[in-house]
Amino acid sequence: MFRVLQRDNHPGNLDKSSPNVGYVMLMFYHLYDGKSRKYFEDELVERFGSLVKIPLLKPDRSPLPASLISVLEEGLNLYNLHTKRHGRLESNKGSYVQEWAKWEKKLRDTLSANAEYLNSIQVPFEFAVQQVSEQLRKIAKGDYTIPSTEKRKLGTVVFAAVDLPAAEIQGLLNKLSGMNSKAEAFLEDKPMDNFLRKAHVTLAHKKSHGVSAVASYGLYLHRQVPVELNALLFTDKMAALQAQLGSIDDEKIVSKNEWPHVTIWTGEGVPPKEANTLPQLLSEGKATVVEINPPLTVSGTVEFY
Repeated sequence: MFRVLQRDNHPGNLDKSSPNVGYVMLMFYHLYDGKSRKYFEDELVERFGSLVKIPLLKPDRSPLPASLISVLEEGLNLYNLHTKRHGRLESNKGSYVQEWAKWEKKLRDTLSANAEYLNSIQVPFEFAVQQVSEQLRKIAKGDYTIPSTEKRKLGTVVFAAVDLPAAEIQGLLNKLSGMNSKAEAFLEDKPMDNFLRKAHVTLAHKKSHGVSAVASYGLYLHRQVPVELNALLFTDKMAALQAQLGSIDDEKIVSKNEWPHVTIWTGEGVPPKEANTLPQLLSEGKATVVEINPPLTVSGTVEFY
């Protein structure tokens, strides 16, 4: 904040001429809410294979002065009040316009009053350049050791999914066959007992969505979640049940797949991921849909595969 308030002519208008510079930086700060330094560093290592740290603050620095802690806490409290009432509305709008204006001035005054302290705790720029150069040289020479990360301990995890009881899915299909002639005609010659030994709704796949997307479901690992199955879509090459995911602790579980589903069968040589195309094929008149009314709700567990 201290450095930003010394900037002129910043291309993103985040400089000393901006009236809401403190609010914007609190918004940046909250992007990492609930994430530890270790989580953030693990994420970078997973994505890039190496991590270069630019030193900023002296390790032997004295603690933050009480006046700085106080003004930051005031800002955090105001930010929480503002976002609870107004969401992402800018600070120059809404119920707390006057409070924000007073706090932005107090922030500037407090940072200015502590300028000597804030300058004294920063490492010299030349030292930062030297440290970064050394780290880059090591990486270029291959002398860099990739740090161990929590997600690396997941080993060969490829995707996250909600694991469903195959027997209940089989029971639903049997029931559907008895109620709908289209479903019966489609299912009668399919070896479902062989294909439906396991059933799941994919939440995120490493190749399609990235490591971090898969790892984000770790919070719910082995937890139960209700899954509503409300339609059967099929062609002569594949079939899937349309799924709607429920919540865990009032937190809606959202699949990174555009169309959450349970693939129940694919023809020879057809990869299961092709089932993602069924809604598109349906819209083109190349697939059939059978509604499941009332929908069947089954309980599944979040797992890594």
